[in-house]
Order: sequence, then structure tokens, then C-alpha cells
Amino acid sequence: MLCHLGNNSLTVHAPAKVNLFLKVLGRRADGFHELETLMVPIGLYDTLHLEPASFEHIEFSVWGHGAARGGKSVVDQQSEIPEGRTNLVVRAAETLREATGTSAGARIVLHKRIPAAAGLAGGSSDAAAALLGLNQIWRLGLSQAQLHDLAARLGSDVPFFLSSRAAICRGRGEIVEPIRWSTRLYFVIVRPHTGLSTAEVFKHCRPTGSKWSADDLAMTLAKGDLGLAGRQLHNCLLEPAATLNQDVDQLRRTFARLPVLGHMMSGSGTSYFGICTQRKHARTVAARLHATRIGSVFTVESRP
Repeated sequence: MLCHLGNNSLTVHAPAKVNLFLKVLGRRADGFHELETLMVPIGLYDTLHLEPASFEHIEFSVWGHGAARGGKSVVDQQSEIPEGRTNLVVRAAETLREATGTSAGARIVLHKRIPAAAGLAGGSSDAAAALLGLNQIWRLGLSQAQLHDLAARLGSDVPFFLSSRAAICRGRGEIVEPIRWSTRLYFVIVRPHTGLSTAEVFKHCRPTGSKWSADDLAMTLAKGDLGLAGRQLHNCLLEPAATLNQDVDQLRRTFARLPVLGHMMSGSGTSYFGICTQRKHARTVAARLHATRIGSVFTVESRP
């Protein structure tokens, strides 16, 4: 997270992520799925502006649009983002207040750029940004470990974003093992015109095998072998997502014809990405994708 202090205010940039590897190991007794995933933060950001307030409630507004509402498996990208207590940012603020007993208020403005219902975890990143930012402007002094516990209550991806470094995540996602490699990754990402319900995708998924593991992929990336890394990409949610949403299957077939090192769906979809050799390569591939009008196209890099 990148934070900039203003006059009694704070701006936090919340990055998206892609899953380079995602394996579902089985269903847990608590109803969640046991996961093994390698996630990488990328240079696509939402921005939160926070300032303390004299009143004792959370004033929250959103600029931008995405997909968030609806119980259907396929979600319209233009659906309105929730602005009340159902938004993870507000839930993060209320969780922080309840945990610390503070009655402090805040004004929060979220500038939304990360597409929602897309497997890029924009909502989870926003929640982590809210925890970090409010802990600072309310001068609560919570430790990273304490914030991690609160983040895990909010969602499986939220703890990952407290440090926003590449990591292997296990359990239901709350066990975060940061990893490092020196190679910068260049991505082309397409978010088609429709999204998917994460719950619906997981409902249809089954544990699947892979000859690779997240640790194997991490070692390959540490060696800088992007060709092999492209072949080790894995996401067991791809098949159920492609069954539920034809846009995902179309993207898979489209990327298979493109000159990328490897390609895969991120998270529970519907965003799909390809790995490129350099920035110029990514822009060339992106131009071809723009011409198809298949969806919103982004060229981004992995964050250091």
C-alpha cells in the first residue's frame, strides 16, 4: 500500500492482484475451501481518500463503477457498487471500531478503477487499505498482527493486501507467506463485459490435481525462467467459470492464439491475463485485444 499524508488526511492506493496459481484442495468443516495460491499485486489501483471527522459515523462515497450486485452467476459489469454497510470498506471501518472501542468518525471517498466481479480482488484490497489508513488517522496503534486478524474476518484475500507483496497463501487464504524474485512481470489483462459470482464458481468447482505446486512456480520465477513459469500457471476454477460464462471460454481460446508466455484466468474470473516478455510486447498484444472489442484491456506490471 502506498500512503501519502495531507493536511489531516490520508490517501491510500489499493492494488489489484492476479493469481498465477490457484488450487482448491478440498472443502473445510467451516464451509470455506482449503486453498493453495500464488498471488501477485499489480499496477492497477483503486484510491481511498480518508480523513477523520468530528461526527461518530462513517461517511462513505464511491466514484467510478464496476460490478458488485446481484445473486446471479453472471453479473453485469455496469452494476452499481454497494455504498452502504455491505461495502467491504465500510465493514472494515466498523470492524476496526468494534475491535478497538473507538467512536471516531471518518469521511472516506473511494475512487474505483479495478473492475469488480473480475477475480482481481479490488474489494478486498480496498478493505485492507481502509484498515491501514484508519489505523493511522485514528492513531489506534494496532500492530500488523492485529490488523491481520481483523483482515481475516473480512475476507480470505484481505490479509494478503496488508503487505501487498507477492505471496503464497494457504488455508482459506489467510495464511500468507511472502516471496521474492527479481524479475518484473508484464501482463495484459482483459475484463470481459460480464462478471461472475465468486460463490457460484466455488459451488461448481471440484478439487483438481496439477503436477506443479505454488512452490514450484515460485522457484521458477526466482530463477527468472518465464517460459517455464508460463507453462506452470494453474487455476482449478477456470473450468467451472468457463462453463458458467461463455466470455471466459472465449478469452481462453483468444489468448491461446496470442504470442504470450502463458495465459490464465485470475481468481474466480472473469478477468483473464497473459504474461509478456516486456512492456512493448504487452502493448502490442493489448492492441490486438482492443481490436476484438472483447472487453476492457489493461497493460500492467507486477509490483516490486
